[in-house]
Amino acid sequence: MAATAVTRTGSRAWVRVAFAMFAVGWGANQFSPMLIVYRHELRLGADAVAGLFLVYALTLIPGLLVGGPASDRFGRRPVVLPFVALSPLATLLLALGPRSLALIAAGRALAGLCSGVVFGSATAWVQELSHGTGQSARRAALALTAGFGLGPVVAAVLAQWAPDPLVVPYVPHLVIGVAAAIMVWPAPEGVHQARARLVRKARNWPPEAVRTWRFWLAVAPASPIVFGSVSLAIVVLPEDVTNARTLSAGFAGLMTALAFSAGVSIQPLARRLGNPLAGIVAGLCCAAAGAGVGVAAVAGADRALAGVSAVLLGLAYGLCLVSGLRQAEQTVRGTGSAQRGAVVACYYALAYLGFAAPYLAAGLGTVAGQAGAFGVLAGIAVVIAAWTAGYGLRPGRATVAADQTARAGRTSPSLEHSEAG
Repeated sequence: MAATAVTRTGSRAWVRVAFAMFAVGWGANQFSPMLIVYRHELRLGADAVAGLFLVYALTLIPGLLVGGPASDRFGRRPVVLPFVALSPLATLLLALGPRSLALIAAGRALAGLCSGVVFGSATAWVQELSHGTGQSARRAALALTAGFGLGPVVAAVLAQWAPDPLVVPYVPHLVIGVAAAIMVWPAPEGVHQARARLVRKARNWPPEAVRTWRFWLAVAPASPIVFGSVSLAIVVLPEDVTNARTLSAGFAGLMTALAFSAGVSIQPLARRLGNPLAGIVAGLCCAAAGAGVGVAAVAGADRALAGVSAVLLGLAYGLCLVSGLRQAEQTVRGTGSAQRGAVVACYYALAYLGFAAPYLAAGLGTVAGQAGAFGVLAGIAVVIAAWTAGYGLRPGRATVAADQTARAGRTSPSLEHSEAG
């Protein structure tokens, strides 16, 4: 067959794509501590702050749902490259209009679109360039987590202590974003040209793997916990254990560092677990524990307990992200990998629903108080953990899934086999 394959001579090519994910993740999350700065400097009300937070999600999820399938049809490079290059432009808008709500909103909307297109498509690209090593899920998750964690921490430090706190915090991403666009340019495609021609004929939506019971019963329920847990740690807890006068970008940055450091540190363990469902259940238990500690932290306005809660919630993020990506990847292997990008994009879209957690916590807080809201969220995590554990322990579940994957592998060679050839 006349086809161009990714060879093992470029076995480190995935690093280029992972760095692009890191840079876009940095640009996406650097804004979190800046909300505090905008609130103080521009004297914004709660509605305006919530609007700036929401505009990102309004473009991110459509970007995911369009970018993933588009990269399956047209290839990873032509879809990912333009939006990696646009990511620093989104940051430039924030720096050029530090007191213009219109420019800030435009910058956040563009950042959301870049994130949506890049995260799903680039995750699939990293998986394809990893040559079936079994580390692809962790590589993609680590790149995202590092960007999500370092971006807001650096922005918080600069906003707290550097001059011009509305502009200087964005400078590092301008440099990193341009470097990422240059670095990812020579990265090779991750699929055979012959497979790409077949993919262009695959127009079914949603993807076949997403239309399985396994995806909706095993992958989907815990997906919002990925970003739901970390948003509680970096958005809700800093506000609930302080007040409008004492809340600072520095403290928000510390909470972000604790959460994402824990998320990074636990990811190797998540990859080594034989069954991804075990990692998801462990992550859900950490989320329940973190929210439980959050009850005491909020009730006593205790910053030390808030830090403990942030670590536990970060562990939940890392375990659920890696294990969820592994589980989603297994569903792709069971139905063929022609729609890998679309499946990963659907997973991320569900995961990003977790960014509604601050709004859910606020709504619950009006009924049960903020401490009570954390108690309810802990209960939700326990219920999802029990459901996921029950699904994984159903008799014959693992055997049936393995048999289905094996049959699919005999009838439709997996991407990893094609790459090796």
